[in-house]
Amino acid sequence: MAGEQARRRRVVIVGGGFAGFHAARALSRLAKGLDVEVVLINPTDYFLYLPLLPEVAAGILDPRWVSVPLAATLPGVRLVLGTVEGVDLDHQRVGLVDSEGNRRMVGYDRLLLATGSVNRLLPIPGVAEHAHGFRSIAEALWLRDHLVRQLELAVSCDDPEERAARCTFVVVGAGYTGTEVAAHGQLLTRAAASQRPGLHGQRLRWLLLDLASRVLPELDPRLGATAGRVVRRRGVEVRLQTTVQAATAEGVRLSDGEFVPTRSLVWCVGVRPGPLVASLDLPTEGGRLVVDQDLAVPGHPELFAAGDAAAVPDRTRPGRLTPMTAQHAQRQVRRAAANLAASLGHGRRHPYRHHDLGFVVDLGGAKAAANPLGVPLSGLAAKAVTRGYHLAVIPANRARVAADWLLDACCLGRRSSSAWSADPRPRSAASPEPAAERQAKPRPR
Repeated sequence: MAGEQARRRRVVIVGGGFAGFHAARALSRLAKGLDVEVVLINPTDYFLYLPLLPEVAAGILDPRWVSVPLAATLPGVRLVLGTVEGVDLDHQRVGLVDSEGNRRMVGYDRLLLATGSVNRLLPIPGVAEHAHGFRSIAEALWLRDHLVRQLELAVSCDDPEERAARCTFVVVGAGYTGTEVAAHGQLLTRAAASQRPGLHGQRLRWLLLDLASRVLPELDPRLGATAGRVVRRRGVEVRLQTTVQAATAEGVRLSDGEFVPTRSLVWCVGVRPGPLVASLDLPTEGGRLVVDQDLAVPGHPELFAAGDAAAVPDRTRPGRLTPMTAQHAQRQVRRAAANLAASLGHGRRHPYRHHDLGFVVDLGGAKAAANPLGVPLSGLAAKAVTRGYHLAVIPANRARVAADWLLDACCLGRRSSSAWSADPRPRSAASPEPAAERQAKPRPR
């Protein structure tokens, strides 16, 4: 066995998100004619389909359906559970910590970095302590339970000011994730409040904040206009060119000077490349690893990068980088996999070039915004395109996702009670919070 592994060349992929998953899938097919071993290193044994996470938080989708098992969907790929801490470029090996805290080294002949991104925190007082992140299943489940729990606590609250604070929800970031979280969250709390007679007549206040001048600033202006119109009609206060100046346990101070009493601050400001990129001591641009048009790292022919970790030149917009979107990540790694295989003697290398096919934004209920191939859509037509796109792209569990959507449309699927999900991180038993608030809070990382 050792002799066989020494003889076979090894391709290591770091990260199992959109980029890493699709890279492993592409390389597993190409590896059959290359006699190479494909190794995927990822902290979890599943690929998380992030675009549907807001529907998990809204109680529409079962969290199992948005987590795609890697072993079942990547035949021929060896999965190593662990977090990569560093890369030894001189000796071509990566150092990782496995799921039980053990450190080890894994050698490679070719390395593809697809480490994705993490929450982008700003140096704002109190945000790290009081904001809730939204990048994982645990955070989505915790948020859903937190929203419902605040309504339950408001029912039994005699103080009208505290009651109003528990019924106020602030989302920072009017980008793709923040807009969907606010849209779905508002519908969830409205449905949950309607089932609680003690909240009849109580105002449910939602605020969506962003420093940009429009909703969805990174997407087509028509998508932003449609999304902004939908959430405003539902009563969401969209505050543009406004952000949080400070956060406390009692509420948030906005940049316009207003103090908003709340117990719910959701942080969806944006993302930055994972910390591994900065540790490599290689040229970066905007925190992303510099690559050429072939998605290889200059000066390191054995090293490739794609997705949010890579500063990929956008050949359709000279002088600019491709945006950090799942659409680009998925297509980049297919080209990176082919170019990596070419470096091993299979095929020819080609530069990455991609025109956006459009974007879809699910706004809950029968509302959505989409621009497939540049055609602006809203309402039911956009909803059909949006859900059709997700069913086509998600690698598994399509029937189960569709079934949950059908149940929700029939008003049978949405959960409006708290499961009291716990944060997987340990927490001191000597918590200063009241018992009802003692659920540990996932924080943006």
